[in-house]
Amino acid sequence: MIIDISNSVPEPHRQFLRKLVEVLMTDTRIVGVAAGGSYLTNSMDEFSDLDLVIAVEPQEYISVLAERQTIAVSLGHLVAAFTGEHVGEPRLLICLYDEPLLHVDLKFVCLEDVVKRVEDPVILWEREGRFTRALKQGKPEYPTPNPRWIEERFWIWVHYVAAKIGRGELFEAIESLSFLRVNVLGPLALFRAGGRPAGVRRIEMITPEFAVKLRRTVGNYNAVDCLRALRASVEIYRSLRSHIKSIETEGEPERVAIDYLSKIEQRCSINPQ
Repeated sequence: MIIDISNSVPEPHRQFLRKLVEVLMTDTRIVGVAAGGSYLTNSMDEFSDLDLVIAVEPQEYISVLAERQTIAVSLGHLVAAFTGEHVGEPRLLICLYDEPLLHVDLKFVCLEDVVKRVEDPVILWEREGRFTRALKQGKPEYPTPNPRWIEERFWIWVHYVAAKIGRGELFEAIESLSFLRVNVLGPLALFRAGGRPAGVRRIEMITPEFAVKLRRTVGNYNAVDCLRALRASVEIYRSLRSHIKSIETEGEPERVAIDYLSKIEQRCSINPQ
């Protein structure tokens, strides 16, 4: 069974998907192909990646994994590819194709394991409805922010960033400010806005007013400016936290971290780096 590819998908992406389905349907080890990510929300544009799930016969899964690179080569002009251990997903093959130039994620999943997923992908092709039946065995669960988990850590992170600024490790401080945006501020804001809490992905489109506020958390390579960005991160977190009824705050960690931040601010105002 082949499902028509949406007309809203850019033509280069559609061309690639057509060829991919034509190639993979000839491999009897493959049960089906589905698309996720921005394909699901009908929001693809010329800059979009293709996020694809390839369901594999359980008894053939090991052999298919061993041949991922060969399979990827058969789909188009493969420029480069590597596996996704760095994002905790070794089943993933991250590919760059040319003619057309596309970033394509190929996630090879054993048919029995498609039940565990963060979204319901759109099936582009499958054998005898088996991919669809496997998906019906469970429901997607996308990780949502845990306010208590964040609160228990946030003030220790604030102290850490302030200490790095005080020492003059500004590259580490800038990286840590980004960590706070991606792991705390962005997910909380996106979740509140009804979007997927995926770091800061598409935050400019989903909640543009918050994105304007978030710009204040970006620090320059300057101790005083990094402290300004850290103070802005604290203010934004407190604002987001105030809308969460279930969270229980602990006064001492917050007080200690803010006192320390104030001391570093005073020191750096006297001896700016």
